[in-house]
Amino acid sequence: MPEPSAPTEVHHLRGTADRPALLTIREIIEEMEPLATARLDDYLDPTVLEVTFDDGLCEADTARLDIQWTTRGEYKFHYTDSAEVNVRWGRHPHGGDYIHVPGLEHYHPPPDASSDPDDVQRSCITQTPEALVTRAVCKLWRVAYHEGSYAPLNAGENPP
Repeated sequence: MPEPSAPTEVHHLRGTADRPALLTIREIIEEMEPLATARLDDYLDPTVLEVTFDDGLCEADTARLDIQWTTRGEYKFHYTDSAEVNVRWGRHPHGGDYIHVPGLEHYHPPPDASSDPDDVQRSCITQTPEALVTRAVCKLWRVAYHEGSYAPLNAGENPP
């Protein structure tokens, strides 16, 4: 019998979706961001929290933030908008491929949220509780929104 092969993709979240964490994140976003509407893809067995914005950053008219959070405390906040700009904040193993990232927390910058090892940066968000991470992402988004620039998205102090 052949041995199972090792997974080739190490850039993924481990563990099942953490429903209580996603519910906490939804409450914080609804409290902090008047332009956002948040909903779980499946209320009883969610895999992602989908946040839609009535406006986007810079030239975008609309935007979406897809949030995944696992029972292992790993996460991905993926911003995408109508101007086809993508950004990601994440905390999960990356197999050491992100050469500028010493830990698990990392940031995939705009415009395409590149996974090129030379592009991925250390995230300014190094806290791990879902409430702090969510508040940091909301604050960074709001500062970038008011400044009309993507630059503030990874320029905060921890926690931003």
